[in-house]
Amino acid sequence: MEGLTGLAHLFVTMFLAGVGGVIAIPSITDVTMSALCPGQDECSLAIYLTGFQHAMIGVGSVVTTPLIGNLSDRYGRKVLITLPLTVSLIPQAILAYSRETKFFYAYYLVKTLAALAGEGSFHCLALAYVADKVPVGKRASAFGILAGVGSASFVGGTLAARFLSTALTFQVASVFSMMALVYMRIFLKESEPMRQPLLKEADEPCIQQCEDDMPQRTFKKLPSMGDVICLLKCSIADGGLMAILLYYLKARFQYNKNQFADLMMISGIGATLTQLFLMPILVPAVGEEKLLTTGLFVSCINILVYSISWSAWVPYALAGFSVLGVLVRPTITSIASKQVGPNEQGMVQGCLSGVTSVANIISPLIFSPLTALFLSENAPFNFPGFSLMCLGLILMTAFFLSLMIRAPPPIVGDKVSNNRCTETLV
Repeated sequence: MEGLTGLAHLFVTMFLAGVGGVIAIPSITDVTMSALCPGQDECSLAIYLTGFQHAMIGVGSVVTTPLIGNLSDRYGRKVLITLPLTVSLIPQAILAYSRETKFFYAYYLVKTLAALAGEGSFHCLALAYVADKVPVGKRASAFGILAGVGSASFVGGTLAARFLSTALTFQVASVFSMMALVYMRIFLKESEPMRQPLLKEADEPCIQQCEDDMPQRTFKKLPSMGDVICLLKCSIADGGLMAILLYYLKARFQYNKNQFADLMMISGIGATLTQLFLMPILVPAVGEEKLLTTGLFVSCINILVYSISWSAWVPYALAGFSVLGVLVRPTITSIASKQVGPNEQGMVQGCLSGVTSVANIISPLIFSPLTALFLSENAPFNFPGFSLMCLGLILMTAFFLSLMIRAPPPIVGDKVSNNRCTETLV
């Protein structure tokens, strides 16, 4: 807990910003449907536009997120965190003013441009901030707690959305986003990397060799290929799930804003408890690699059962069953973070976010048309959840890939082993 005392203001900022972003999620499906296809439960145009927006956001994030992460290594985390918190305010304010069709299109355009400008980089900067403050041995638990705070904001946002009208939802979201920005600028202190030398000072020949082979060593600033491929497949599934699940439930079981909020609240409560209390216990006991494998397996089964949901209560049961799936992101982040130095955390978190962004480009382009087809009357066969089943199969491949990920070389007493320089060059 001593290593987490300097993160309190970051946690508060994360919670406020998370609530501001999540409050709008249960309502945005109904707002989109009302603006584009009034009075209908199935709207291909809404699915296509949402998928296109996610793809464009991914295109921008591929470029901006690694760049912002790299700049934060040079100019500080706080300065760069200001950007995503600022641009996230504008689209919420538009829908807070009006949700008529012309304002919806304005929101759609500004939301896409805001994401291109780095709206989604806040999470990777927060992870880099945690890596600056927390020693390597405690980093996995700290990442889990940060994710738990995000899940707690998810619960708070969905709980508020459950009892707010659609008009008030976006107004309250704007207020929380503004509070997050103001709080961060006033209270959050600029971080300093944990100065943990990658090499022993006495190992002069090794240091000289590493300096002579700097182009090779540069590649260690990036996550390993196994981490990248596993994260890409996992992110494709996650990106596709977020793009299609709400529309699938709307068409299949006529879910509305309140039911979306209930479903998200169940998932959020389970994720919060798992990340805040269970993960700090499990990481030292079983290790990040086994938690990653377990989380992917649970997520795979969860989505496959989603695809064959036979009643409106099934998604509620699955929401409670999916709690172990939230272990995937913090464990991948921790595994990658341990493979780079203290001054490279922004770059590696930006690269991971860039991989996620690539998945966010691919998944909507594939799964939005697929979902629209199988929810329409022109489906080649009667299987509304076919696109979800495909997502589950992608997660299954990520699960098998995770079995091949091995732990990075151990760090003892803030020093690496004598062979670390050789391993780095390899």
